[in-house]
Amino acid sequence: MKKRHFEIQIGSELLTIETGGMARQANGAVMVQYGDTVVLVTCVMSKEPQEGVNFLPLIVEYRERTYAAGKIPGGFFKREGKPSEKEILSARLIDRPIRPLFPEGLVNEVQVMATVLSSDGIYDPDVLSIIGASVALSISDIPFSGPIGAVRVAKVDNKFIVNPPYEDIDKSSLSIVIAASKDGIIMLEGQASEVSQDVIKEALQFSLPYLDKLIEVQEKIIKEIGCKKSEPPLYKVDSDLLNKVKKLVEGRLDELNKMATKQERTEFLSSLSKEVKEKLIDKSSELKETDIEAALEKVEKEHIRKSITEKKIRPDGRSYEDIRPIDCQIGVLPRTHGSGMFTRGQTQSLAVVTLGTAADEQMIDALAGETYKSFMLHYNFPPFSVGEARPLRAPGRREIGHGALAEKALKPIMPSKEKFPYTVRVVSDILESNGSSSMASVCAGSLALMDAGIPVKDAVSGIALGLIKHNNKVSILTDIIGLEDHFGDMDFKVAGTRKGITAIQMDLKIKGIDLDLISEILEQADKARLIILDKMNQTIDKPRPSLSKYAPRIKILHVPPDKIGNIIGPSGKTIRKIIKDTGVSIDIEDDGKVLVASSNPASSQKAIDAIEDLIEEPEVGKIYMGKVVKITDFGAFVEFLPQTSGLVHISELSNGYVKNVCDIVKEGDMIPVKVIGIDDLGRINLSLKKVTPDEKDKLESQKKPSG
Repeated sequence: MKKRHFEIQIGSELLTIETGGMARQANGAVMVQYGDTVVLVTCVMSKEPQEGVNFLPLIVEYRERTYAAGKIPGGFFKREGKPSEKEILSARLIDRPIRPLFPEGLVNEVQVMATVLSSDGIYDPDVLSIIGASVALSISDIPFSGPIGAVRVAKVDNKFIVNPPYEDIDKSSLSIVIAASKDGIIMLEGQASEVSQDVIKEALQFSLPYLDKLIEVQEKIIKEIGCKKSEPPLYKVDSDLLNKVKKLVEGRLDELNKMATKQERTEFLSSLSKEVKEKLIDKSSELKETDIEAALEKVEKEHIRKSITEKKIRPDGRSYEDIRPIDCQIGVLPRTHGSGMFTRGQTQSLAVVTLGTAADEQMIDALAGETYKSFMLHYNFPPFSVGEARPLRAPGRREIGHGALAEKALKPIMPSKEKFPYTVRVVSDILESNGSSSMASVCAGSLALMDAGIPVKDAVSGIALGLIKHNNKVSILTDIIGLEDHFGDMDFKVAGTRKGITAIQMDLKIKGIDLDLISEILEQADKARLIILDKMNQTIDKPRPSLSKYAPRIKILHVPPDKIGNIIGPSGKTIRKIIKDTGVSIDIEDDGKVLVASSNPASSQKAIDAIEDLIEEPEVGKIYMGKVVKITDFGAFVEFLPQTSGLVHISELSNGYVKNVCDIVKEGDMIPVKVIGIDDLGRINLSLKKVTPDEKDKLESQKKPSG
């Protein structure tokens, strides 16, 4: 293929797309560049369809090469290993807008791979990867109904910016990734600082001209170099089998609407499937069980969608805007730092908060540089939550994605590090699932943070909405359950406080929806969120007045920079001794802050006293116990504070005449001294004779030798 180069201005930089130069054995390959960030995106489709599957086997991978930023991987193995959370989240971001654009029934394996080859540390490669995936698929022979455009929009200083650099994203009140096809917006992913729905709508409106430009340039590329699409066999349910199954289950599926729980519906459908198989499969039949299951699912899908749009009956009998019963609990675990349980229908999240120190922060070594996270939310989805038995594995992509969304939703309400110098970890364990467990995690996490006494700004609630477009009828469903998610066209999640939205995510199974419909969905979501917030506030409406007695207390000491060395000591000897003697945790920050953390107040105070002794400044008129470190003809030098010495002149050793200093003191002696003066050069004058007997007795009773 001949090398081709295309350019388009998007925001402050030229976006360039190059084809024909790399990875020419892939079905499609493009290199996308923005600034000095370069991503290679390839796509490949297997020659033959996969046997025994009736879904699209799409694999999307995103990898960041450390050489892209001029780095060598750290650790023992000097090569990239398993994907980081950033790589997993970026792979999901690419997957979600392209998945709906493959033909229904495609069962050939498709792999899309984005590899970051160069990173300028200014622009995130993730949006470039979405564009690259769209171009690569569109110019290949793989059947794909693209192209799509993708941009990130941030609001900074009350202005919208397209494809902002990292530094603008960090200070933005809104950062949202928007992907669209010619049919409308197809994917959203964003976080915000309690912004109104109007701001979200304005951001979407702002993105449209850029998305149109990206689609237009891709159409030009496709016209010039795109190849003819292949026509692999598509998996289809046999029409005769479909009709047979319809006749067998006709009228029976109405019973689903009378069943209150997921278990009842699952058992009913399992029994119905078994009954249909027994009637249609015999020794002479060539039918497979998987064919019957696919036909039954298609009939079930059609029935549920028709029932919702035409009869306005949802599978569990609710109206479109009804929310399932909600139960909120706090303090459910006795020894954790904070806990909350949120149950909405048959979806239940147990969130637990743990407070740590700066030493517990997560260090992230990414292409953009090292960063530290002091707030984390981790999401677990054990198999028992959906009544299944299967081996436990490391967190999957879904768990990473759901946890990241819930973390985005709660992060804007967290206090600043200056006000609350803790590392906070929230863990959401999903105990039951039938509906959005990520939004349940947001609600449970909010309850747990307040239960922990963390001074959060406000409570956060989240809700998931669905969409059914059937026979020119559109139904927006609040608080979707599993069946509505599975057979519906959309999963739209919104989280936020009473003031505004903190996180948003939309995924579609159709090719796009317009802004008017998104506005309607946002309106319906806001009503639901406020109802849920009311329920949560009935349980707890503000943070507890104090932290759990089991949580560490962090005391902040402001230490002059020149005194930090006193605390650390030679090779860290002094600080290690304090930690060993008191059992506390001590963190020293660059600005001179010393953080002492312990769940034991006495231990904390003991460590603070030791540190204050080490950093104490000499005060005129104050008496100290010191160690004679040097004898001279004219007096004795006494170290009375760490690394702080003064001179006791021979005339200040005794009220009487002193011929030799050694007649009064010797090196190594511990003596009480009074600071009688500090000159302009910082030299300290001490006196032994001016310490009265009473002062000496008092000092010796609380003697704390510095030596």
